[in-house]
Amino acid sequence: MDADLIIDKLVALVTTDDVDDPQSNHILAAALISRLKAVNRAFNQATRLTRETTTAARQEMDQSHLGLQNLLYEKQHLEREIQKCRQFASIYQDVPLYSLEDFIKLAPEQARSSEALADEHQLMLNRLSFELAERTRLDQQKKEILQVKKDLLKESKAKQTTMDNIKAHIDQVSQLASDIQRKVDELVLPIPPIVESSNYDTPS
Repeated sequence: MDADLIIDKLVALVTTDDVDDPQSNHILAAALISRLKAVNRAFNQATRLTRETTTAARQEMDQSHLGLQNLLYEKQHLEREIQKCRQFASIYQDVPLYSLEDFIKLAPEQARSSEALADEHQLMLNRLSFELAERTRLDQQKKEILQVKKDLLKESKAKQTTMDNIKAHIDQVSQLASDIQRKVDELVLPIPPIVESSNYDTPS
């Protein structure tokens, strides 16, 4: 029964002039009031359920809106990162590489396969890997050559030191020989010159 209808009946019951059976009117009024309370409770329950449903729907909508905002933010972030990647100037662009012809001649067979040559990205990766391997190999050769040079310089220096020591020793021996010769010359009297005389007389 609708609440308005119950209220109308109550109003009609209160305003009626029929007072012959007040007991029946009282019972009817009590029933109508009880019914009105039941309708009120049902209305309150329906209102509470509606409120809860509305709140849950609002929370779900807010959650969906938040998820949408997060997706939009993530999309914008990814778009910015993509743009940065497109504008990024990698150092490999400034690295002098073997020419493509030299790469095809010198690189391992698997690095210059037809599939790799057809894939521009894979080809660049292979060329960079080959360049790194070659530079590593050449750097190792350079280190070995520098080590040989260092050893030769060390050996040359050692030989030069030995020669300098020998030269100094020879100079000392020569100086000692000169001193001995001078002392010998001082001790030994000079031999007078021999005068040769003729065995024949000059004819008169």
